[in-house]
Amino acid sequence: MHYPEPIAQLMESYMKLPGIGEKTAARLAFYTVNMKEDDVTRFAKSLISVKRDLTYCSVCGNMTQNDPCDICEDKNRDQSVILVVEQAKDVIAMEKMHEFKGLYHVLHGVLSPIEGTGPEDINIPVLIKRLQKDEVKEVIIATNATAEGEATAMYLSRLIKPAGIKVTRLAHGLSVGSDIEYADEVTLLKAVEGRREM
Repeated sequence: MHYPEPIAQLMESYMKLPGIGEKTAARLAFYTVNMKEDDVTRFAKSLISVKRDLTYCSVCGNMTQNDPCDICEDKNRDQSVILVVEQAKDVIAMEKMHEFKGLYHVLHGVLSPIEGTGPEDINIPVLIKRLQKDEVKEVIIATNATAEGEATAMYLSRLIKPAGIKVTRLAHGLSVGSDIEYADEVTLLKAVEGRREM
């Protein structure tokens, strides 16, 4: 059975999203058909707005409506600490904590020789320029605990340390409420390495 052309096109658009296959795309398309026209219009405007109204901060690479972003413009934040993350969504996760008061730097990816992603393909050159300011005393590397994230962290550490800037890494290990018996070896190793005195 062939879908009517507008539904087929909508399904095709939904399937461009990660994790959306044909069945889910069909379900979403038919759900969209049954939505109120005002809701569909608002949804469409939201999609257009994120492409037209957002940009990346020229200082830190975070997603923003204003350049520089509000975090970079906030003089009350600790200018001596930069926390390096992989994606803009990681900044939002860190900000939800309401504890980190330093600045951020978004790489927009990680080093991945297999995928052909080198240092010049992610936001490393801008980070190096930022670090040439005397104010920066510490860089906290908060890349994910994947092979690529670890490789990126090591690369950044080797690049930054010779400048006399302290380089730290977010601790990885057991999550709160987890059982040791169910943790994998890498998680347990990271937990032991990241232990602290009580």
